[in-house]
Order: sequence, then structure tokens, then C-alpha cells
Amino acid sequence: HVQLVESGGGSAQTGGSLKLSCDGSAYINNRHCLGWFRGEPGWEHGFVASFIIDSGQKTYADSVGDRFTISHARTTDIFYLQMDKLEPGDSGNYYCAVSTRRQCELLPRDLKMFDYKGRGTQVTVS
Repeated sequence: HVQLVESGGGSAQTGGSLKLSCDGSAYINNRHCLGWFRGEPGWEHGFVASFIIDSGQKTYADSVGDRFTISHARTTDIFYLQMDKLEPGDSGNYYCAVSTRRQCELLPRDLKMFDYKGRGTQVTVS
């Protein structure tokens, strides 16, 4: 059973930075998209960022603008979310997700396209 594991969360002050990591995607075959979402099981899930592996296209939520950067290290298959200029509204449980569905390239913001999800790492900005 493949498990995605996030790390790098914690507390930060407004204006500070955190870098989240997601490990485990290397064990998933036929990956098309990588993503970061924010939320808790059973609650509304907010799209944060996604990355289409074939094209390298990156998509971001309007709320994060150019403050966050998603990236993928091909050598280790770990992917990241660099979070800069953090704001209190960025607080939440961030989890990574992987899609094996090519349709994710057309709907890179849609959580329903992502079939593997981690449990998340908590980010608190004050």
C-alpha cells in the first residue's frame, strides 16, 4: 500500500517561510500530476498548487499568488511546496496528492482527479 508522507510543517511568523516535502510518490506508477491541498478529512479541501509532470506546468490558487512554489526533484521523486511571505490565512493542514489520471492535466485544481493523498502536515502562521 503506497503512502504519501508530508513533512516540514510547523509554526511561522507572518512574513516567514516554510518548505513542505512529500515523499512516497516514487512508488506510484503512471503519475501525471502532483498537488498540494489544504484541509481536513470531511471538510472543504482547498486547492493550493499542482504540477503536471509531462509538461512541467504549474498551477496555483489565487490566494497564494507568487508566494508559493511547487517543485519536483526528479532524482529523488520528492516534491515540495516552498511557502514564502506567509500570512495567518495560510494556516491549516497541508497534504500532498498524486494523480494517475491523465485528465488531471485538464483539471489540475480538482481534488477528485487525485487518487493518492497523504495525511498532511500542520502549518500555523501567527
